[in-house]
Amino acid sequence: MAVPLASTLGRRRSRRRSRAVPWLFLAPALILLLYFKYIPMAEGLRMSFYEVRGYLGDTWVGGDNYDEIVTSEAFTSAIAHSLLLAVGTTAGSMVLGLGLALLLEGSARHLWFVRTAAFLPVVTTIAVVAEVWRIMYHPAADGPLNSIIGWFGIAPQPYLADADSSLLSIMGVGVWRGAPYDMMIFLAGLAGVDRTLYESSAVDGASTWRRFRHVTLPALRPVFAILFTLAAIRGIRVFTEVFLLTNGAPNGSTEVLMTLIYKLGLQRGELGIAAAGSIVLFLGTVVLTVAVRALRRREA
Repeated sequence: MAVPLASTLGRRRSRRRSRAVPWLFLAPALILLLYFKYIPMAEGLRMSFYEVRGYLGDTWVGGDNYDEIVTSEAFTSAIAHSLLLAVGTTAGSMVLGLGLALLLEGSARHLWFVRTAAFLPVVTTIAVVAEVWRIMYHPAADGPLNSIIGWFGIAPQPYLADADSSLLSIMGVGVWRGAPYDMMIFLAGLAGVDRTLYESSAVDGASTWRRFRHVTLPALRPVFAILFTLAAIRGIRVFTEVFLLTNGAPNGSTEVLMTLIYKLGLQRGELGIAAAGSIVLFLGTVVLTVAVRALRRREA
């Protein structure tokens, strides 16, 4: 009986070692993730219920910081700007990305170069992108964009310098940068569409538009759900473009939630209110993600 028992114990130890080995390899990454992500998130949640005063000690304020977010005009306008920017960039990048994908779909040998050129805005540093667009948006008559539209008899536009057009100008940068990413996802989705459906619809006399409407779009429905989630989160959490192009100017017309949180926390020292704003942004992102996943399950 001793030998089978020892053999059984040996097999159990071997299984335990085999299960522990992957966790040993993952341990450094998990420790870094815990230290630099989850612990700061928990600390931010704690700070959202306090008036943070640095070395003077924190004071418990309960939900006052969240009341400030709900009632403050600056926060409500920033949330409105964030939502408007998210809707505009999401719709624009998806429509433009789908159009580019339909144009560049195929196996022709020269298309790889065109796809690479179209994808460059995604891999370009956002600081460089913002500076280039700042130059292009120069409001003078001899600015790059104003010179181009002047060829068509259109008067010079103020772009970032005017409260009525600044948010739309930033939206244009977001669409220009996000559309190539959406294009690549759409190209992957188009590659999975059954070609026999196109042939069958063509034999039945369906026009190009009807084939696109009844074959392509239904096949791309999962891709739309994924891209909508990613693009919406990207639009809600926009920061770098706004910060580098306008920093919320002129007159707060481009102030979004992320830039307002940055100013409150790192410029004005109101860390408790900034932490509460971060929690609100996090909850909004979670709600959006869960809603899209629930919608996908319902459709499935």
